[in-house]
Amino acid sequence: MSGKLVLVRHGESEWNLLGKWTGWTDVSLTDKGASDAEKMGELIKDIHFDDIYTSKLKRTVETMQSVLKTQGQAGAPYESVAELNERDYGDYTGMNKWEVKDRVGEEKFNAIRRNFDEPIPGGETLHMVYDRVVPWYRQVIVPKLMKGDNVLLVAHGNSIRALVKYIESISDEGIAKFEMAFGVVLEYTVDADGKMINKVEKKADISKTNA
Repeated sequence: MSGKLVLVRHGESEWNLLGKWTGWTDVSLTDKGASDAEKMGELIKDIHFDDIYTSKLKRTVETMQSVLKTQGQAGAPYESVAELNERDYGDYTGMNKWEVKDRVGEEKFNAIRRNFDEPIPGGETLHMVYDRVVPWYRQVIVPKLMKGDNVLLVAHGNSIRALVKYIESISDEGIAKFEMAFGVVLEYTVDADGKMINKVEKKADISKTNA
């Protein structure tokens, strides 16, 4: 049996609060985002993590620190890696999502946000995120899980969607229906290919955000 893989999305950021596409912009958590992360830590107090990873963006580092504050491993060593970075939203970075929706229409807006191969001017498709996240996961994380390590990954909505697509063998069409909501913790055991054997989903009691 593999070690446990736990996926956590960062808490509400300053730009989530404003409804802006953030991408690679390095913004901090709101106070609510930090508080919600502490609630997520309560959900995984029973797991001791051997390896902890965040993206290179500080909202994931801040989330990890708040999670570990209540989880019981405050101050544990971690590594920040670019492979876990959020999708690059290119020309849409900094734009208000709901203003864009009004301009392009709901169908195009949903395609931009959810589809696997929907292009963004100057940015990444979800497919491109998949192509950087999954090889790293298979090369770095799966061997750790196979030796029994418990691994915490604190990342972003789209880098987690890309990972879940691989782990759960979700189709290109099916991934459009999957969203990694705030406050959700996903816990997996996986096989030697890093594919799901078992999944547990936990949800912290947080109020709704506008992200």
